[in-house]
Amino acid sequence: MTTVAAYAAPAAKAPLERTTIERRAVRENDVLIDIKFAGICHSDIHQAREGWGEAIFPMVPGHEIAGIVSEVGPGVTKYKVGDRVGVGCLVDSCRECDNCKAGLEQHCTGGNVGTYNSVGKDGEPTYGGYSEKVVVDENFVVRIPEGLALDVAAPLLCAGITTYSPLKRWGAAPGKKVAVIGLGGLGHMGVKIAHALGAEVTVLSQSLRKKDDGLKLGADHYYATSDEDTFKDLAGSFDLILSTVSAPLDFGAYLGLLRAGGALVNVGAPEEPISLNLFSLIGGSKTLAGSAIGGIAETQEMLDFCAEHGIGSEIELIAASEINEAYERVVNSDVRYRFVIDTATI
Repeated sequence: MTTVAAYAAPAAKAPLERTTIERRAVRENDVLIDIKFAGICHSDIHQAREGWGEAIFPMVPGHEIAGIVSEVGPGVTKYKVGDRVGVGCLVDSCRECDNCKAGLEQHCTGGNVGTYNSVGKDGEPTYGGYSEKVVVDENFVVRIPEGLALDVAAPLLCAGITTYSPLKRWGAAPGKKVAVIGLGGLGHMGVKIAHALGAEVTVLSQSLRKKDDGLKLGADHYYATSDEDTFKDLAGSFDLILSTVSAPLDFGAYLGLLRAGGALVNVGAPEEPISLNLFSLIGGSKTLAGSAIGGIAETQEMLDFCAEHGIGSEIELIAASEINEAYERVVNSDVRYRFVIDTATI
């Protein structure tokens, strides 16, 4: 066991505070990672405040982890000391179900093990990236290409794969019109990736406050959803709409923006249920779907794609002492566009 410093929420809705946690000794197939940077995802806040249901405390959030390998177990074949690596939302799965065998570990029917707020196969709670070190099985570690700086790569481990996976699956490509709802931590990555995939990209945001940013990030068009004319002017326009916001929306209105056969895919997860008139789906044979991160192989594919296209997250680097303030700013949409913790400050 190794004792490391970390920031943890001692109870639901309690401010995070500096503490120490125990990391397991390196096993046969484990990799010990010196964490350099950890992104702050809105899902960290949902879980630390029990917005998505009962959680495990004390909680060390963080599933956007970038660092350097400092030790490997005797059975490790994929990594060596000094490698630049990342860990996303998963640290284990059953590896035997059909989904795991298909590279969809995030949908493991035996129950995947989250990087934090979860229980490992050893019965111990998992602790995330707001810490100095982490021990992870090599099969749930990904390589960060040399072309990506570790600080801007960290948010790709959640925000990057969360947007890359549905954009690829639903065919964002040249000749396709893609809309991204919201220009936040997820949305700004969706714009960058959709643009790199060759699609014509539109941002749909509450206001035009971030329009200049959106266009710089790769959007071709930018509309305010608070303007009623937007929904009239853009009716039937898009092949794919990616919703990245965690607030409940008028899904009927947004489905009206799709072409026949189009899809509205949700990666934001509101805490409240939604209601929907199914005629807004039936008319035009449209799809309302969801998407959850991606498997390990697809996460590696995303990182390689981002390195090839020079895509990193737009970040605001903070000290660990600023985590609680950062949480409030995320809730108030006051970040452009992802907070990243310099873990040397823990």
